Amino acid sequence: QVQLVESGGGLVQPGGSLRLSCAASTSGLTFSSFIMYWYRQPPGKERELVASIFGTSGTNYADSVKGRFTISRDNHKNTVYLQMNNLKPDDTAVYYCKAVRVISGNGFWGQGTQVTVSS
Repeated sequence: QVQLVESGGGLVQPGGSLRLSCAASTSGLTFSSFIMYWYRQPPGKERELVASIFGTSGTNYADSVKGRFTISRDNHKNTVYLQMNNLKPDDTAVYYCKAVRVISGNGFWGQGTQVTVSS
């Protein structure tokens, strides 16, 4: 079983920055064998994909965060990060980490961390 624990959320003013972390316990499976995703769910809205990373350099971003957010991973620490800069009120959401094992397609979710952007 894979367990994911997000951290780093909080309250920040517009224009500010936060870095989210997602630490994975993979029960002996190689962390690098997972595609890692960040999703978010704004209040009253559906969950949406924010960013993904395959390997250490294959990244994709939602148009709404391109140029402001950066996803990265440290395979030695079994951790994926989301650096969020120039935050806007529309970025307010619960942010979730997801791991998908490439071989099986099995997916695992974290419990989420709240990000609130407000003055």
